[in-house]
Amino acid sequence: MSTVISIICAILIFCVIVVVHEFGHFIVARKCGIDVKEFAIGMGPAIFKKQGKNTLFTIRILPLGGYCSMDEDEEAVSENSFRSKSVWRRMAVIAAGAIMNLILGFLISIVTLLVAQQYTTNIVAEISDGSGCQAAGMQVGDRIVKVNGLHIFTANDIIYQLRNDEDGVLDFVVVRDGRKLDLNGVKFQLTVDEETGERVLNYDFKVYAKKLGAADLLPQAGNKFCYYSRLVLLSLKDLITGKYGLNNLQGPVGIVTVISESAQESGFDIGFLLEIAMLISVNVGIFNLLPLPALDGGRLVFLIIEAMRKKPMKPETEGMIHFAGFALLMLLMLFVTFNDVKNIIK
Repeated sequence: MSTVISIICAILIFCVIVVVHEFGHFIVARKCGIDVKEFAIGMGPAIFKKQGKNTLFTIRILPLGGYCSMDEDEEAVSENSFRSKSVWRRMAVIAAGAIMNLILGFLISIVTLLVAQQYTTNIVAEISDGSGCQAAGMQVGDRIVKVNGLHIFTANDIIYQLRNDEDGVLDFVVVRDGRKLDLNGVKFQLTVDEETGERVLNYDFKVYAKKLGAADLLPQAGNKFCYYSRLVLLSLKDLITGKYGLNNLQGPVGIVTVISESAQESGFDIGFLLEIAMLISVNVGIFNLLPLPALDGGRLVFLIIEAMRKKPMKPETEGMIHFAGFALLMLLMLFVTFNDVKNIIK
C-alpha cells in the first residue's frame, strides 16, 4: 500500500510542476492578448475535456508533461495570434513557463524552512582533535565562505565540494573576526567503503544549526535556491564535459521512481519531499531555458535573432528546426525511459 501511495505522491508532485510551467505560458499569453487553443496536462489521448471561452482544457492519459497550444509556427491570421504580437511580448510568453518553475522553487524553499524551523549554517561548531582541519588552523566560530573556489551559500555546498574532491586536499576561505583567511591544503582522511568500494571522505568538522528567525527566512530561502540552481548548472556542465554519461540521465519515469523511493525511505517526511520537489522544479526551469531547438530556450534564441534582424524567420524554416530538435529530444527521451525501466527491473 505504501508503494502505491508513494507513486501517487510522486506523480502528483511531477504534475504540479508541469501545471505551474504551462500556467506560466498560459497566463502571460492571455495578458498579452494571445489566444491559447489548448491547455493540456499530460500526453496522449484526452481523458477529460472542458471548453472554455477561448481555450480547450484537457487532461491526458500519460502524466508525463503538458503543453499550451498556440500558433507559434503559423502565419499571423488575427490580432490575437502569437505571431501578431511584438517580439518582446512573445519572449515574455515563451520565458514565462521556466520563470514560473524557478519562482515555484523559491516558494518551496520558503516552505521547507518554515516546516523545519531551523537551518544549517556555514559556521564551524566543532573540529576533531588531530584532524587536518585543526592542523590547517581552522577554529570554532570560523564562517566558511569558499571551498576550492566555490562560494558557499549553504552547508550543502560544503558537503558537495567534499564529496566531489578527488584527493582529499581542499582549500578553504573563512571569515574570522571580520577578516578573510585562506586555509590552503586542508587534508581530510580518505577511506574505502567495504560494501560499495567507493571512496569516502571523513568529515573532520561540524557546523552549527540555527533556529529560524523571521529575519532569516528570505535570505536563507535565497541561499537554498541558489544552492539548488548551481547544483543543476554544475550537473549540466559535468554532463557536457563527459563526467557523467547519458546513462546517468533520468526522464519522467526515473523522476517518479526516485520520488517514490525517497518518499518511502523518508517515511513520507514532508520536508524531504519538498526538497526533492524544489530540485525538480528548478531543474525543469533551467533545462527549459537551454538554447536548444524545441525547448523554450531555443525559441527565445529565434526571437532574439528576430529582434536583431528586425524581421522574423520563415515559420516553415523555424518549424522544421524545432521539429528536428523535438525528434532528437524524443529519441533521447526514449533512451532515457528505457534506462529508467531497466533500472527499475534490476
